[in-house]
Amino acid sequence: MKGSTAPRLEFRMSLSHGGSAHRLRAKYEASGGGSMPGPRAALRLIATLCALAILLAAPAARAATLLRDADLEHALTEIAAPVLRAAGLSPGQVDVLVIKDDRMNAFVADTTRIFVNSGLILKLPDAKSLQAVIAHEAAHITGGHITRRVDNMRAARNAAGLGLVLAAAAGAASGNAGAAAGLAIGAQGSALRSFLGHTRAEESSADIASIRTLVQAGIDPRGALQVQEIFLGQEALNVGRQDPYMQSHPLTRDRFRATQGLVAAAKVPERNDPTADYWFLRARGKLSAFLRAPGWTLGRLEDSGSRDIAFMREAVARHRQIDLPGALRAIDGAIALRPKDPYYHDLKGQILLEGRRPADSARVYTQARALAPRNAQVLGGLGRAQLASGQFAAALKTLEEARGRDWADPRILRDLSVAYARAGNNAMASEATAQRYALEGRMKDAGLHAKRAVDLLPRGSAPWNRAQDVLDASERAARKR
Repeated sequence: MKGSTAPRLEFRMSLSHGGSAHRLRAKYEASGGGSMPGPRAALRLIATLCALAILLAAPAARAATLLRDADLEHALTEIAAPVLRAAGLSPGQVDVLVIKDDRMNAFVADTTRIFVNSGLILKLPDAKSLQAVIAHEAAHITGGHITRRVDNMRAARNAAGLGLVLAAAAGAASGNAGAAAGLAIGAQGSALRSFLGHTRAEESSADIASIRTLVQAGIDPRGALQVQEIFLGQEALNVGRQDPYMQSHPLTRDRFRATQGLVAAAKVPERNDPTADYWFLRARGKLSAFLRAPGWTLGRLEDSGSRDIAFMREAVARHRQIDLPGALRAIDGAIALRPKDPYYHDLKGQILLEGRRPADSARVYTQARALAPRNAQVLGGLGRAQLASGQFAAALKTLEEARGRDWADPRILRDLSVAYARAGNNAMASEATAQRYALEGRMKDAGLHAKRAVDLLPRGSAPWNRAQDVLDASERAARKR
């Protein structure tokens, strides 16, 4: 019987270990990320981590996984862009990211990130319903709710004695995507309920603003009704079985009727945007192909919405069945229909690399890079393929470029440390390893490698500063134990 390869939808947690504001700022600038506006920006990052912890917490500790994939995130950007612009936000400054969680939920943790659960995307019917979710969450940003939520979050955190643990799990290194890049969080349920109680008062204003945003963007606001209809059934469930969205977004029948009135008053004709629907089907199709059984996917290819998406989903399913020839035939079918699509080339590169054809993978990733030269995840894939095919000097250059575009990616840092070790530069290998362990929350291990890097690197250099930051953070963590 054939096994199944672990899906690699780049599960990566791009969050930094906690610390003082000036240390976060120095770490960011030294890593090549450019200058930050000041200590307040670093404090906002710390607040983001705590807000994310509160919003994902449950009465018992649970793990959350951030799904990172170039194709998936591009699709969400295409879907979200008109909504964000209509809300007065810049699509280039607000990311829509996916949490691997079957439960239906969406939330904002700061002014730059909207999180949507994979379970919600898989249950929504079309693009306008997802755009309604994004419009609602964007309204929390533009309505100033984030500032108030940080204060409420801080009170809830103190009441719970919340411990935030960053853990990019061992699966990130082993290839076990189901365990990769976890964020382990524990909090007392009473503190969570207290925090969510503060958010309920803001939902009505977000509903009104979201309908206005959708109309301004020329998007059919009936998508908001579709979303609320999905959640109406939640009211019949006991609290333990309700989705988090139900608890923080009270979707009562009165609220549903109020939304009906807003939609009717808008007098927008019923319509679907074919372009937005294409990207929605592509995002949902890729998620389902990686997260559901291959047989389930292969039996539903006709529901993909377009031939190229059907080919892509088939390629993922056959790849997971370790059918390399079948996977390549399918992805080549998608590429033939969209030859300038960098993300189909990216997927083919992944299939070849995991099919143990690294030299061919590097050639395909080079094509993907030519089509998407600034995408950190494409660059990371190319560097990984170059490393596996023995192109160590090229891999080092590519992976450093990838780190410059995504400085908090543990997988890039892991590959970068291997590339430096191959080049005989043990100092930089230790620096990259220290950074990765710090991002994973393994502060004792991070401190050991940081100390080695500090001893070997030129004092005052950018890598030395990065290693020193990790060493300081490790020592602070040790004092708290």
